[in-house]
Amino acid sequence: MSKVFPRIGRRRALQGTAAGFVVLGLLLWWLLPLGEDPPSGTITFSTGAQRGVYQEYGDRLRKEFRKDMPGLKVTLKESDGSQQNVQRVATGEADFTIAAADAVETYRLEHPRGAGRLRGVARLYDDYVQLIVPRDSDITTVADLRHKRVAIGPDNSGVRLIADRVLQAAGIDPGKDITPMSDGIDTGPDRLRHDGIDAFFWSGGLPTNGLVELAEKFPFRFVPIDGEVVTRLHAQGNAGRYYRTTNMPESAYPSLRRNSTVATIAVSNLLMTRADMDPRLTEWITRIVIKSRDRIGAHVHSAQLVDLRTAIYTDPLDLHEGARRYYRSVKP
Repeated sequence: MSKVFPRIGRRRALQGTAAGFVVLGLLLWWLLPLGEDPPSGTITFSTGAQRGVYQEYGDRLRKEFRKDMPGLKVTLKESDGSQQNVQRVATGEADFTIAAADAVETYRLEHPRGAGRLRGVARLYDDYVQLIVPRDSDITTVADLRHKRVAIGPDNSGVRLIADRVLQAAGIDPGKDITPMSDGIDTGPDRLRHDGIDAFFWSGGLPTNGLVELAEKFPFRFVPIDGEVVTRLHAQGNAGRYYRTTNMPESAYPSLRRNSTVATIAVSNLLMTRADMDPRLTEWITRIVIKSRDRIGAHVHSAQLVDLRTAIYTDPLDLHEGARRYYRSVKP
């Protein structure tokens, strides 16, 4: 009898191994739909300025793409921000990008033919408008910016777009009533620290590394942007409808030791591409963006807010067919 047990043990071991292969096969089938080989080729991803969220998010996404699509080469291209990003994708200079919804709508209104080629992939997270001044500054409202040196972002940035609108809503002409500077998140913090400007606007996810770094070496605070300004923005119509009132949480920049939230404006960010982009590639990219949320979110806090339930809402852009395929595949 003792000679029988080893044969039974070997049989069970073989059965266990076979079952393991079945489980592995099912797992691969889920991760790699229909057993497809990963897409390959080359794409250009337009990001943003150094020290900004777009740049870091784009870099993290490229690493995630490399894991699942090793044959896909992703070139990152820095930019001034949302306005330039939208233009690059519409003209074919870039294939994918992240841009704020107000910048997308502005481009759509000004360039309807080019905008007709744009498609949404996913709604990602919200940008918060952040108006930064030295802690001892006498600026306490947007209206106090009159006659001040104010950085409103590079010409083609989303910051410039929204800063101009906020100033106008507060009764300030950006070309006459302030000394406008074109600094963004890459240069604005240092200029503020060395008294080169009195204030600067930034629109980005929370927290933004450039401001985290500034908080470690220079005392600053945020100027609130109240609901009345947002009401006036909405009254402007068109892209103004994409702005909403919100509060910047205390936890965004804990080293500032604020005791309360700050009233401000938020606008959603969209991952976008063109209608002629390969649907299979776009489907894979959509899947990776969603499933890598937690890994990227460990480094880019804004990425933690990517949500499958809201990612499908890419207004004002129609969904790309590849993204639509992915969302249909995971629909309950």
